[in-house]
Amino acid sequence: MIIVTGATGQLGRRTVERLLTRVPADRVGVSVRDPRKAQGLADRGVRVRQGSFTDAAGLAHAFEGASQVLIVSVDAMGEECVRQHRTAIEAAVAAGARRILYTSQMGAGATSHFQACRDHAATEEVLRGCGVPFTSLRNGFYAASAAHFLGHAVQAGRLALPADGPVAWTAHADLAEATAAILADEGRFDGPTPPLTAGRALTFADIAAIATKLTGRTIARVTVPDDEYRERMTEQGVPAELAGQLLGIFPASRAGEFATVDPTLASLLGREPATLDAVLREHLSAH
Repeated sequence: MIIVTGATGQLGRRTVERLLTRVPADRVGVSVRDPRKAQGLADRGVRVRQGSFTDAAGLAHAFEGASQVLIVSVDAMGEECVRQHRTAIEAAVAAGARRILYTSQMGAGATSHFQACRDHAATEEVLRGCGVPFTSLRNGFYAASAAHFLGHAVQAGRLALPADGPVAWTAHADLAEATAAILADEGRFDGPTPPLTAGRALTFADIAAIATKLTGRTIARVTVPDDEYRERMTEQGVPAELAGQLLGIFPASRAGEFATVDPTLASLLGREPATLDAVLREHLSAH
């Protein structure tokens, strides 16, 4: 049985949907914190069990009978993040999984400027030592984050962020489809995959230009100092430690950590991945 964690989240939910087009529902199980949110999957024959990365005993039940486990990384940074991932990896090993898949990120590395990438690197080290074959999905930077950063810029007419570098913004839907393909074709990748990216790397100046074209309103790209941006986040209620961690995206992009564009995702999809223009058009139409 293929177990998918985080199956009610943005990436996990889409991955299960795509997986169900490739394998029978009775071969798919999900581990979710709130099974009520996955009732629709249960109605379609998917095994739904409660599981949390903070509860090893609960994961033992959620992962029972697993042939593969997809560990969708938690929405957190720092030591607690890696601790939760270790708990999930150990539970997958204990359940007898033949392969563990993990949603990492392009740029994952111990010396990254971005905390999340350092956490992904630490998790990959746990995977290397777990004794079970693994695949680390080096996902391109989520395009939904670009839409989030765009925020109120359309109304304000200015996208005010720290200096940045090009980023291979990549759609959740494409990464989910590729993940389902890799799960269905067990063993396709051993260890970290190549970067799974869309076809272009774009800066926030490019994003401002795209938003200007899509909305017909002029949106200027304004560069603010890193410290000023961090202070603005804390004034808006973001805890100081988290603000510092989030700020790391900008020096990381300036260092080229997210600039690589690779054909692997297109190969997995059998088509070109969605452009950021398309993702932003959908986002702006929904808001």
